[in-house]
Amino acid sequence: MQNRDKEGGRIMKVRECMSNKISYVSPDTTASDVAKLMMDEHIGCVPVCDTNKRIVGLVTDRDLILRTIACDKDVKQTPVSEIMTTTVYTAAPDSEVSEAKKIMSEWQIKRVPVVQNEEIIGIITVGDLANSTNVDTTEVGTAVEGICRCGANAKNAE
Repeated sequence: MQNRDKEGGRIMKVRECMSNKISYVSPDTTASDVAKLMMDEHIGCVPVCDTNKRIVGLVTDRDLILRTIACDKDVKQTPVSEIMTTTVYTAAPDSEVSEAKKIMSEWQIKRVPVVQNEEIIGIITVGDLANSTNVDTTEVGTAVEGICRCGANAKNAE
């Protein structure tokens, strides 16, 4: 028997929508090497993991620009541990997709690593939600609105 939401639709789990082909780096990887990985893999975010595949941070294309290039750091010498975002919000593979959307909206993030037994096993992005035929487009729109909100309600407003 499948779980159903209050309207009778099937409840979709994160594992059904996430990308399980992920590339990750270690904290000592250089900013330059991460940028090359992003270019080669056509991705905008790379998880940073310890030797046990436990996530310790995320490096985004924005982190590379604002925390390396804009600060005149040497991209060939700067380890990602100096520029990565260390507050990482994660989802479990068996959690409902609505939980991932809530995390994205609440924290204004486009990517949520998926973790099982403290080990990274995938990542779910707003693009994954938008591309899934099983996710309600209205809900995707609500998540995007939350991610993009600005002004006094924004998490990053000063």
